[in-house]
Amino acid sequence: QVQLVESGGGLVQAGGSLRLSCAASGRTASSVAMGWFRQAPGKEREFVAYISDTGKRAYYADSVKGRFTISRDNAKNTMTLQMNSLKPEDTAVYYCAADLNLYSASYYKGDEYDYWGQGTQVTVSS
Repeated sequence: QVQLVESGGGLVQAGGSLRLSCAASGRTASSVAMGWFRQAPGKEREFVAYISDTGKRAYYADSVKGRFTISRDNAKNTMTLQMNSLKPEDTAVYYCAADLNLYSASYYKGDEYDYWGQGTQVTVSS
C-alpha cells in the first residue's frame, strides 16, 4: 500500500508560480514510479508529468513542457511539481499518483497507476 498526500495548491495570478508536493508513505518512494495528473471542471483527467523511480526519466504533457518541472527526493519520500508561467488553463485539481510498474510505456494513462492522492486545487486567475 502507498498513501499519497498532495500539498501546495492555491490561487495565483497568470504568469506566477506554484510548487506542489506529494508525500508518500507506506512503501519506499524508490520502489514506485510517480506522476501528476489534473482534472478541470467538466473535463477528463489528463496527464501532466511522470518521473521514474530513480528520477532519471521524466516526461511531460506538451501543454506544460518548458513550464513545469517534476522532481523527487527518495530519501524524503517526496515528489514535487514546480509550475512556472502559469496560465488560466492550468486551473484544475492536481493529483499525484504512484505506479508499481517501473517500466511502463503507458505512463500517460491514468489507469496505469495503482495509488492516488486526494488532490489539491490550483486556480490561476487572468
